[in-house]
Amino acid sequence: MVARPPAKNRRRPVASLDRERVGERLRALRKAQGLTLKALSERSGVALSTLSKIELGQITVSYEKLAAAAHALDVDIAQLFDARAAAHGGRAQVVVRSTPEDAPRYDADNYDYLMLATDFPAKRMTPLLGTILARERSQFPDYVRHAGQEFVMVLSGKVRILFETGETIELARRESAYFDSAVGHVYLSTGKGDAQVVVVMSER
Repeated sequence: MVARPPAKNRRRPVASLDRERVGERLRALRKAQGLTLKALSERSGVALSTLSKIELGQITVSYEKLAAAAHALDVDIAQLFDARAAAHGGRAQVVVRSTPEDAPRYDADNYDYLMLATDFPAKRMTPLLGTILARERSQFPDYVRHAGQEFVMVLSGKVRILFETGETIELARRESAYFDSAVGHVYLSTGKGDAQVVVVMSER
């Protein structure tokens, strides 16, 4: 991935379109299961007002909130990003190919995501390419937490991962880490530009 200017200097014309599509897909999946926003809020633990704003395309939210909504709907989170994403119980498939150029993109406040392999059915892992925009812990309202385990490798730049336990790990290019995603954590870019990473998350 090509490094981009710092977030404060970047215009992100794609972001509003992406969040509108994500909102539309979340609403369609919710209605297909006959759930109200209140019911989905109770299942997912995501505030009703937040879910409403997501569906209306009014806000971008962290991966953990989207993952919580997808888990409550029992769907692959990829289905929120890509209409091609395969549902549980899809046809047998050995391999799918994906590239950054074809990947659905979601720009959040502190991270930008490119979702990979969205059309593989019933995935047990969520792979993505990420750009770390955040520089300070204060840019996050809280630590990020979600069920499962997480692997990250730095492709360019430098990354610091802060954990709510007080632990910190510094990663340079081609270095990696594996950790329990349920432990609160945030990624920070500590190099000259935004850091580029590959991340793989699993609910188990």
